[in-house]
Amino acid sequence: MARDSSAFIHALGYEKVDLVGFSLGGFISQEILLQEPQLVRKAIITGTGPAGGGGIKNVTKITYLDIMRGLFSFKDAKTFLFFNRNENGKKSAKEFLDRLKERKENRDEKMSVGNFNRQLKAIHAWGLQAPQDLSAIKQPVLVANGDNDRMVPSSNTTDLSKRIANSEIIIYKDAGHGGIFQYHEEFVKSALTFLEK
Repeated sequence: MARDSSAFIHALGYEKVDLVGFSLGGFISQEILLQEPQLVRKAIITGTGPAGGGGIKNVTKITYLDIMRGLFSFKDAKTFLFFNRNENGKKSAKEFLDRLKERKENRDEKMSVGNFNRQLKAIHAWGLQAPQDLSAIKQPVLVANGDNDRMVPSSNTTDLSKRIANSEIIIYKDAGHGGIFQYHEEFVKSALTFLEK
């Protein structure tokens, strides 16, 4: 996926880019930073963790469980996957799902079951992979997550920040995997500040 992403960036004619990667996209961003460091100016990686990070191999089990919870409760699975199950989390999930419906044109097509399963397989493999030497990453990196991420446990965010020397970290209180969606206004401001300095 990282090689395909880099090839796409090159095909567009870009020599240097800023990366933003959420969850699996954060795994891919780390690979690009390690494989083609000259291609990246800055990176923002959120809801993610390092290769072999604690609990990442459990994403498939958690995802299927939360999909079942969604089916039985007639709720979108993202309600369970991305947000805490307290009042604040439930409110944030509803607001997030409402925002997703605001865009009426040029919406992404729904992911096929085959692609969804391939994505889960890639995440599982990342969780089983040997840890990488992230000290090789010299670019500025902003690492962000909620403090209660069940999918990619939040301890991985702290681990990434410690292992990437030129990093900043944001942990959103009372937030899960979708911390950047729950605190979207704050996140956008922080991301723009990070990219502009």
